[in-house]
Amino acid sequence: MKPVVALVGRPNVGKSTLFNRITRTKNALVDNAPGVTRDRHYGEAVWEDIPFSVVDTGGYLTGDGDEFSPLVRSQVMQAIQHATVVVMVLDGKTGVSPYDRDVIELFRTASQPVFYVVNKIDGLEREVNLFEFYSLGIDELYPVSAEHNYGVPDFLDALIRSFPADSPDDFIHASDDVIKIAVVGRPNVGKSSLINRLLGEDRLLVSDIPGTTRDAIDTLCRRGDKSYLLIDTAGIRRKSKVDEKIEKFSIIKSLKSMDRCDVALIVLDVEEGITEQDIHVAGYAFERGCGCIFLLNKWDRVEKDKQTLKRYVDDLRYKAKFLNFAPAVTISALTGLRVPSIFGHVDDVFAQYATRIGTGQLNKLFEQATLDKEPSMYKGKRLKFYYATQVSEKPPTFVAFVNVPEGIHFSYERYLINQIRGTFGLKHTPIRMMFRERAGRKP
Repeated sequence: MKPVVALVGRPNVGKSTLFNRITRTKNALVDNAPGVTRDRHYGEAVWEDIPFSVVDTGGYLTGDGDEFSPLVRSQVMQAIQHATVVVMVLDGKTGVSPYDRDVIELFRTASQPVFYVVNKIDGLEREVNLFEFYSLGIDELYPVSAEHNYGVPDFLDALIRSFPADSPDDFIHASDDVIKIAVVGRPNVGKSSLINRLLGEDRLLVSDIPGTTRDAIDTLCRRGDKSYLLIDTAGIRRKSKVDEKIEKFSIIKSLKSMDRCDVALIVLDVEEGITEQDIHVAGYAFERGCGCIFLLNKWDRVEKDKQTLKRYVDDLRYKAKFLNFAPAVTISALTGLRVPSIFGHVDDVFAQYATRIGTGQLNKLFEQATLDKEPSMYKGKRLKFYYATQVSEKPPTFVAFVNVPEGIHFSYERYLINQIRGTFGLKHTPIRMMFRERAGRKP
């Protein structure tokens, strides 16, 4: 496995800024307010051709009244336990804090290397601020400015020298074969609990307080011979309900997560029924062309009779007609009810989502479909289909060349899509259809 580097420290010392600097991304949310990062957040980095993983963690505090603090501390401890190298980040502007001593105590018996980085040191003239940190009993300090890259290259040189002498050929990389799954939904429907159940461990912070997850978090896992990238996301609220700047950033990142996923698991709380905001979230997924699966969560808490499931599904299909191709599965993230079956549904949806149909097969279908049901006349002209081809997959996207593209009625487009679904077994994937005028041909 690639080495894993865990960034730890008290709140607002710049761990997320350093994470972004090392990974050369802007994946970690950064704000001046302390406590923005709560979960562990993983990213990939390469320095001097050496790949490694980086883990950003929440700010470690002891003895305060924040109800999230015990949960964050648990996440920090797990990050340290699984890390190859630990990096403690200190604040060179505010100086030594009692909380710094609490964090250092965690490393007194650590078996892995520990690096002490003093952040917010913007140049040689600021390095005089280092002296008080030696009172913590630290032998070597690395002055850096994560924001301005001062000292970071020297620190990374030392960091990679501490890695075990494994061959780069042994490193496991996330490849194009990985199925990317985004877990989305409004706040507090059980998204993080579901991922923890799928992974079989408390990988993500879980709380009954809406809005606990503020960042999109990636977790790579294997099941049999298949690899999956699970993306937990912040709950998506209606824009009119979003006031905090950091929550607005969270929602933007959640939407971007759907841009890069193959399959979106849309988690619904059946105790509350299908809400308007659930349909908004489903609409976001549909607009981005994701494969979609509805997960009716908390099914164990519902009083049921023989018609209960049908009533829920009928209500869902009525309110989210645009996703009538998406499977709906009843689950309980709390008890594990039908959670293992989710991977099977993902495999089925992804297989259809990534389907490629040969041009010959496709044109044979179009020829028969247009014979069985001719398109309507448009402004006195008979519509003619010349040929069709698939231009991409994920989702399957088709272009049909016709004499008058604007004359194709949406009902006939739906008819052709349904023919493709029925003929090629694509009943659970979005399908995109476009119509173009054949070059050099006048209608």
